[in-house]
Amino acid sequence: MYTSVCKGTEGHAYPHDLVEFIYQQWRSPSFIERLCCAGGDTSLQLPDPVVLEQVISICYQASLLREEERPIMFRLILRDAELFPVEEGPPTGLHRLIFSKLRPFNEYELHRLAPAADFHRTLIGVTTVSGDGAHIWGLVHSGARWMQSVYGGRKTFAPLPLALVVYVTGPGHITVCVGSEIVASLIGGQINCPTLDVFNSRWIADSLATVRAEMWEMHLAARARSETRWATLDPEFGKNVGQQVMRRIVSVVRNSHHGGMLVYLPPEMTQEILGDNRYMTIKYQFLELESRERFRRLTLQIMNTMAEVHGPYEAGKMVGWQEYVTSNDEAIALLDEAIFDVAHFMGVLAAVDGAVVITKRQELLGFGGVISGDIDKVATVNHALDIEGSVVEPVSSEGVGTRHRAAYRLCQELHEAIVLVISHDGNVQIVKWHNGSVTYWDQVPAGIPGF
Repeated sequence: MYTSVCKGTEGHAYPHDLVEFIYQQWRSPSFIERLCCAGGDTSLQLPDPVVLEQVISICYQASLLREEERPIMFRLILRDAELFPVEEGPPTGLHRLIFSKLRPFNEYELHRLAPAADFHRTLIGVTTVSGDGAHIWGLVHSGARWMQSVYGGRKTFAPLPLALVVYVTGPGHITVCVGSEIVASLIGGQINCPTLDVFNSRWIADSLATVRAEMWEMHLAARARSETRWATLDPEFGKNVGQQVMRRIVSVVRNSHHGGMLVYLPPEMTQEILGDNRYMTIKYQFLELESRERFRRLTLQIMNTMAEVHGPYEAGKMVGWQEYVTSNDEAIALLDEAIFDVAHFMGVLAAVDGAVVITKRQELLGFGGVISGDIDKVATVNHALDIEGSVVEPVSSEGVGTRHRAAYRLCQELHEAIVLVISHDGNVQIVKWHNGSVTYWDQVPAGIPGF
């Protein structure tokens, strides 16, 4: 989840405001704690404010240019070339390439370099020269694995070094990071600062507790039937897989620029929601066949296979997400590819008007779901300001689109439903009946394509 801090003339923020906010964050105990938790080093020094504002302002101006009618997108890293390893490269390292002479750092040079510095794979290397501002020294090839933190996935990748990194992803869309940790974004004239991830909230865990307990019992039953020794599996492992897959589904919908809606319902509602009911109709329903539960079966297979392949030599050790990430086992790799293919498929279904309807067991019921207009309208909803929704502000529902209003109506009637609404511009809302009211959490994009 992200909080928005709007500053500047008439409520709009600009590069100067972003630089000022970054320096404020740098002195904030909460940011220092977040940086430490991400493995960061708080001894890193920011550039001189004048230099940093030069960098951000030029990136801002470059973002307003276009390349053959396409918006300019690039990443740059503010770090001297000699600080990068000489002989490393993707997929597990960074490959630096130094120009024969320094290039000027201005919006026109960035415009020319952007097509060669593919956003998903390459960064533009920038250095600061005392008394002479910023200059471009070359390119840093990172590979695309870093995007798994956005799209979901398990492959290992080299984290960016502890240096200032700037993402430009569209007109006026600037994100500033320390390595891979986001400090703040300037989007639509607002400064957005990341806070905690709502997918890690206690209320989501409570909502899915019964389903996850059921999956865990199935895993233990398979373990008991096995004739070989299995390693002990981390009870949180299934949740970690589910979160990564959810990120992939949402990122697919966001990247379509069409928008969409995902409706999660209690498993016991399956028959009711597929028949005549007062809540919604699903235009494209899937038959009650085993294929409808592929996601759930793959998750269980991954859990069982992880415990089995680590059993012979790690029977006394608990294995979990880290072992999954580093596993070279072919069966694990195939299952990982399979489950993310299902996630992509589910995300693509959202391109059809209406909702993709899924149970909390991840059983895919159908798509093209239309929420009934007979359900009473919701005049006011609560906007959650923290991860658990303990701090909220009431807002009118009049200022949002039809998808959002439909989600509010459904959650008012079905208190156990969870609805994800993705706008065509990439904004994500998570809607739920919470503490006696329809409540939504904003997942404001931080300027990075995907979730």
